[in-house]
Amino acid sequence: MERVRDVSELPKAHLHLHFTGSMRPATVLELADKYGVRLPETLTEALTSGEPPKLRATDERGWFRFQRLYDAARSCLREPEDIRRLVREAAEEDVRDGSGWLEIQVDPTSYAPLLGGLIPALEIILDAVETTSRETGLGMRVLVAANRMKHPLDARTLARLAVRYADKGVVGFGLSNDERRGMARDFDRAFNIAREGGLLSAPHGGELAGPSSVRDCLDDLDANRIGHGVRAADDPRLLKRLADRGVTCEVCPASNVALGVYEKPEDVPLRTMFEAGVPMALGADDPLLFGSRLAAQYEIARQHHGFTDQELAELARQSVRASAAPEGVKAGMLAGVDEWLARPAA
Repeated sequence: MERVRDVSELPKAHLHLHFTGSMRPATVLELADKYGVRLPETLTEALTSGEPPKLRATDERGWFRFQRLYDAARSCLREPEDIRRLVREAAEEDVRDGSGWLEIQVDPTSYAPLLGGLIPALEIILDAVETTSRETGLGMRVLVAANRMKHPLDARTLARLAVRYADKGVVGFGLSNDERRGMARDFDRAFNIAREGGLLSAPHGGELAGPSSVRDCLDDLDANRIGHGVRAADDPRLLKRLADRGVTCEVCPASNVALGVYEKPEDVPLRTMFEAGVPMALGADDPLLFGSRLAAQYEIARQHHGFTDQELAELARQSVRASAAPEGVKAGMLAGVDEWLARPAA
């Protein structure tokens, strides 16, 4: 068997991690008990057994089931202390997986009702991120994401709020939830606000919908990065466009399989995109529901797609380059990648 290096020691940036979905299963169970939250039976069984719930979101009913589990977990976050705990534990998991930089994605409107409003909710999150980053040594920032299931005016409100905190920890603006609902162009004004305020544009696209969803992110939202983007592999011309523009796709292999976008890990088009020159940043998406964190995504690339250590190192470099980390932090992480490669394989 070929000798390989430990991917959990490979320095990398984590650019696609959702806030609630980053929680540890034990934390959800503990908070649910604390607040008397009745979790769906399928979620409780999954969290207790350690096996991720059976999910398939390729139709509307399946997406509703996934969203129901996600919302149930989110309802367990009630107090600032819970937010601080989530951020701390997410950082600890990332550090364990070799991450040197984490951009965690959140829609603060989801937490505002229990945390005193939209502004207090975001400030609590940003304060937790700053404190955790200082204490763990992990570079951490926030990407504020609008919900495409809501009115575009709500997205504009969020974009203005995100820009207001651009120098306090917010680095990007996203658009999440079911991409089959709501046209990207309906949110163009929100993304204009964010870009003019100096934030990265990082909408979801090309996951549950096809290549046209990716094109819409490029044409209507001027995306710097695209959450997922894997369906671009269905269109060679689109792959070339992504490569030529240097738009990074935040690819989440375990998530793609769990939600039925692809049947098996080897079906995720990692090799196709890599060889087309499309920059990628592997991400865990929602470890709470999909059962694997950051390093496991690199293991999928190795085990199911034959990525060598040199190629895994290049994936790590691509994640670092696509991040909003300061140049000095990027340089340090890139040097760490080279050091990882210089070690003898075990």
